[in-house]
Amino acid sequence: MEKWPEIEKAATEKRRELVLQGNTIDKRISCIGGLTSSIYSLQLLNYLEVSQCPSLTEIHEDIQHLTNLQSLILCRNKLTIIPEVISSLKSLKVLDLSVNNLKALPEGITQLRELNTLNVSCNCLEVLPGGLSQCTKLSTINISKNRITRFPPDLYSENLDLLSTLVASDNLIEELCGEIHKLPALKVLDVSNNKLREIPSDLSSCPKLKEINFKGNKLSDKRLEKMVNGCQTKSILDYLRGKGRKQGEEGVDADRGRSADKKKKQQQKKKKGKETEEQDEEEELNRMVVKVLHISDVPTALTVKVSAEVKDVRPYLVCCTVRGMNLKSGNALKRFLMAQTKLHDDLCGKRTIATIATHDAQLLKGPLAYDVKPPTQLKIVPLGRREMTAVELIRHLHLEAEELRKQKKRQNVTGLHKYLQLLEGKSFYPCLVDAEGDVISFPPITNSEKTKIKKTTQELFLEVTSAANLQTCKDVMDALIVKMAELNKFTAEHREEAGSDGEDPAATTETSSQLIVQQVRTVDQDGNLKVVYPSKTDLSNDISHLTVVW
Repeated sequence: MEKWPEIEKAATEKRRELVLQGNTIDKRISCIGGLTSSIYSLQLLNYLEVSQCPSLTEIHEDIQHLTNLQSLILCRNKLTIIPEVISSLKSLKVLDLSVNNLKALPEGITQLRELNTLNVSCNCLEVLPGGLSQCTKLSTINISKNRITRFPPDLYSENLDLLSTLVASDNLIEELCGEIHKLPALKVLDVSNNKLREIPSDLSSCPKLKEINFKGNKLSDKRLEKMVNGCQTKSILDYLRGKGRKQGEEGVDADRGRSADKKKKQQQKKKKGKETEEQDEEEELNRMVVKVLHISDVPTALTVKVSAEVKDVRPYLVCCTVRGMNLKSGNALKRFLMAQTKLHDDLCGKRTIATIATHDAQLLKGPLAYDVKPPTQLKIVPLGRREMTAVELIRHLHLEAEELRKQKKRQNVTGLHKYLQLLEGKSFYPCLVDAEGDVISFPPITNSEKTKIKKTTQELFLEVTSAANLQTCKDVMDALIVKMAELNKFTAEHREEAGSDGEDPAATTETSSQLIVQQVRTVDQDGNLKVVYPSKTDLSNDISHLTVVW
């Protein structure tokens, strides 16, 4: 049997971590019909990742011997079954089975008492196993993009008093039980794009709930449906709280047998109030506006010339410029950077699917060129660093990531490791170069200190690159602009934060939350149009809460 050097090295050095991913590993798996049995002899492993291997369809029961595992990452394969003996991994804290072909989960998962993170997104699951409430240390559950029709009843158990994040978007869930208020630590709830008709008013009793997403559900309460598409969490919870209070009052009124005239007056008052509230809500939604400027309206619009050589490295790119984004008020810049990080972690698959870069447009020297360079010749001033070559930068990042892992005694591989591996084996690296010949972006690693955005930035240049396809770039850019619109609206509505960073509150005069998005063309080396963003087909899918003005 062919020996796997990665496993031999892990055994010789008594390593606690092992990562196997990509085409080389997939070819070996295909040749022998699965993982080599020697992997199950590495009983010191704390962290095991086998990912991006389409030939991997099952995991052998011998995995039960890896009793010291704390993190098991088996994402982006073609797994169809997970053995019941997974229950033997008593130390397991993180289990990631996302992006596979699983139709069911083993009941053994419910015996993992130390489990705090469960990710089974992007599979073919129709039900979840009962008994998850026995995993009392669960803090994050992600079951998005499956075929699940309901939550198991015990998911609402008070035993799950550490559960803070529940992501169940893009399923077929028809009901959200009012018992959800029994989850005292719940902070994030995402059940967007399901089959919900009602949202229980008891949801407003969740004491720590900060972020909810019900978009894409056809709710029977049309005003509530409008709110979930355009309002902040607090507004929605306040509405649910008031709705629950009114329902309770109506029950008391019925018991006391109040007169028909009084009921009629109350109904008229309620109707009038509802109309006023709906009108106020309509005004609130209308403030979330994105105006698109056509290239023909802006003679100085930036153009990006794409070289033919990027085809074999990272071929897809979309760009645009944005004005009107208020980064000066309070923590607005911090919120924007955090939102970008979250998009990188979620929609961009920790940069493995796509990468976002943001620049201060006023510091750019156009026209721009999207090109490739040999690693030793690609020079950049990375964010917060001195100028160095790509080779030096990646070496520094690898060393820093390893040092950080040792210092913090982490058992898992950092996100930094994950996207550094995307360039392994490449003879050329992609880069965005300005008219002065300076590299301003090195995807998927970093962009340049030269064009770094600050609180004073008034116009942003946005780029999204991907090795997957053009539509992925567009989807990510759509999501970024929608998020920017939401953040800008939030900043405009919370002007009291203007002085939170020690600045003069009176200095912030921006009151409009409207964003202006200017089209950017990417062309080939002969000047032929490759793509323009945004086009009429962009910024149009499932974002009814956003008004786009052309």
